[in-house]
Amino acid sequence: MDRVQFEKGRKFVATPAGRISYVEHGTGPVALFIHGVLVNAWLWRHQLAEFAGERRCIAIDLMAHGLTEIASDQDVSFDAQAEMLAQFLDALKIDRVDLVANDSGTGVAQVFAAQEPERIRSLTLTNGDVHDNWPPKDFSGFLDMVAAGGLPATLRRMLDDKNFYRGPEAMAGAYEHPEAVTDETIEIYIRPHLTSPQRTKDIERFILGFDNAQTVRVEGLLRELHAPTLVAWGTGDVFFNVQWAYWLKGTLPGAVTVEEFPGGRMFFPEERAKELNAKIRARWNTATH
Repeated sequence: MDRVQFEKGRKFVATPAGRISYVEHGTGPVALFIHGVLVNAWLWRHQLAEFAGERRCIAIDLMAHGLTEIASDQDVSFDAQAEMLAQFLDALKIDRVDLVANDSGTGVAQVFAAQEPERIRSLTLTNGDVHDNWPPKDFSGFLDMVAAGGLPATLRRMLDDKNFYRGPEAMAGAYEHPEAVTDETIEIYIRPHLTSPQRTKDIERFILGFDNAQTVRVEGLLRELHAPTLVAWGTGDVFFNVQWAYWLKGTLPGAVTVEEFPGGRMFFPEERAKELNAKIRARWNTATH
């Protein structure tokens, strides 16, 4: 799916949390895809292309990301993002979803699923925030930079020098093959954060608000969540060790399948989409509809 095809599915819906941007392709039971920090719905383009014949695929832009528009004082915490997801589904009159998430979205998905279990048909969680494993230790330098006020200049450098984005000082750790990330993808991910001072401040607030108390707090509810779950984990992730895939398996009481992707890093859903999609489809085929 190229950018033109992707954008043909762009829509917006008004919610109490803001004007939420999302991309929709396909028909059938709804599959909702949630991205993580700095990126947006474009992360899931390969999933939208593959599953459009069997699912109504919706990839959302979280608050402070992509083309979603929010007030300058809108809460952008994981708790607030989960509440926004409920508002979003209500606005579209969607009852249940196959929920798929990555990175920060994995944390948001756990909060949402714990609080809205009846809305989860199935759950797919990939490398990301789990319990108290975030913010990851190897992300501390980036957090220090943001706290020191360096985010606007760093985002501008990512756009002006795409190899900086691909490099070890920026996003290389998130990719198995950072050299393969296209200029177009970098533009799609980073440009929205610089469209206005408020947009830059929004993503700064999102990052500086990282607090694992939000995911720790829902552990008890997760232990009551019986949704069929796929935990798909890249084993080469420098931020989120594969041990957290098995923490989820030991915590969630439903049918949980763990699939390891040897060498995969945080953004393996984008890099190794065909492999992941096969596992997602197998999970969906065993879920009760």
